[in-house]
Amino acid sequence: MNRSSFIALSVGGAALAAVVAGSLLATAAPPTTKPAAVQLPKPAPEPAVKAMPSASPQSMGQVQLTFAPVVRRVAPAVVNVYARAVVQQQVNPMFADPLFQRFFGVTPEMRQRVEQSLGSGVIVRSDGLILTNNHVIAGGQEIVVALNDKREFKAKVVQADPRLDLALLRVDTKGEKLPTVAFADSDRVQVGDLVLAIGDPFGVGQTVTMGIVSAQARTQTASSDSQIFIQTDAAINPGNSGGALVTTDGRLAGINTSIVSNSGGSIGIGFAIPANLARRFVEGTAGGGALKMAWFGAEGQSVTSSIAASIGMARPAGVILKTVYPNSPAAKAGLKSGDVVLAIDGNAVDDMQSLNYRIATHKPGDAPSIKVQSGGQVREVSITLTAPPANGGPGSSAVIGGRSPLTGAKVENISPAIAADLQLEPGATGVVIVATAPNTPAGSYGFAPGDIVRGINNTAIHTVSDLQSALAAANGHWSLVVDRGGQRMTLSVDG
Repeated sequence: MNRSSFIALSVGGAALAAVVAGSLLATAAPPTTKPAAVQLPKPAPEPAVKAMPSASPQSMGQVQLTFAPVVRRVAPAVVNVYARAVVQQQVNPMFADPLFQRFFGVTPEMRQRVEQSLGSGVIVRSDGLILTNNHVIAGGQEIVVALNDKREFKAKVVQADPRLDLALLRVDTKGEKLPTVAFADSDRVQVGDLVLAIGDPFGVGQTVTMGIVSAQARTQTASSDSQIFIQTDAAINPGNSGGALVTTDGRLAGINTSIVSNSGGSIGIGFAIPANLARRFVEGTAGGGALKMAWFGAEGQSVTSSIAASIGMARPAGVILKTVYPNSPAAKAGLKSGDVVLAIDGNAVDDMQSLNYRIATHKPGDAPSIKVQSGGQVREVSITLTAPPANGGPGSSAVIGGRSPLTGAKVENISPAIAADLQLEPGATGVVIVATAPNTPAGSYGFAPGDIVRGINNTAIHTVSDLQSALAAANGHWSLVVDRGGQRMTLSVDG
């Protein structure tokens, strides 16, 4: 029992004692005056109560509820994941500013520092495929997996996806079959269901905690536009990331990934990536390629009370479409601006994040059923999903040469595929930086993948061709407007 829970119980116990003591004193105190006689009505006879049959427990299972059989079956498939990286660190932080270095002509003294991260993982295939969080292994140069039986293996990253915060590792088992956990259908997990969280919190060793599913389809903490979470009050702490959230029948309901906490410890608000999305990731990346996300091809917003009233809906529900892209799966299925998407495959959607999640659990070529309300009528529509289209043809991308602050940057016209890869707004347009080369002006000035170039010297930039023309006409002065994560930044350079 931790200190905070102990204090809460102590306060609760003292309060109860005070209430009991007060009632005893009130009973024992003699009356100050003799009460007048009161004639009470004669009580009605109590109805006869039929005695309930009683029986003794017939087995230990009726006496003691235990999850030990589930834990014995699942725990061997939950592993510890250690990621180690060697980073360069400046000895004197005052030399960290590149401008300071150039002005004074100093080269900062560097030293190496070893960084380690600890997390958990779940064996999902007996030949050595292990699922964990991307943030557990991000930047790791050496990854070690420790099994429940204390054996250790070096692991290779098969694929990692920061958008979903998932990573797939592989260990060489020399032909040995490892224990696995089967996926549950996370859509069937209900609020109130008992769940177990298994992982290695704080590096103390494998630990099992129990709780319930507190909520489904949480999106407020998601870092991706296609991510929702299962919320649980099972204790999840640092080190649990990548571990298993399992149902009471021993199936994987989700991958534990984060907590909400001011102290760094569990306060009963933990989140897990649903098993259906995790399974889609494993199936799409087990061969070594990147996950090919399905594309819906429309954008919208939650239906609010005012929107519902304006379009004649009895109550707020669903996502009202604002933009439907030409030749997209949504457009080909006959959807248009103003239509309200109520459900996908029978699962209600209330915002774009939950809609995108439902699409993300499918692969290109799937044809989910969409429940749509349009013009007061509700209908079912089948939509054939595709991969988001990429740019094609000459002029859609370039590596900036010559002399400018953007020299060394690779830029592309924004397409649905690029927007998905760089986690841009799905409807984003313009020219985006997709990579920068080291030791180039673009890298030195701090440009990063995902930066959208909006203007140069008061010239709006819509295409790569616009960008190249504006740079060529700059004549030694560049005033750039860049969009980074929805925030506008300006940079003026003369040279």
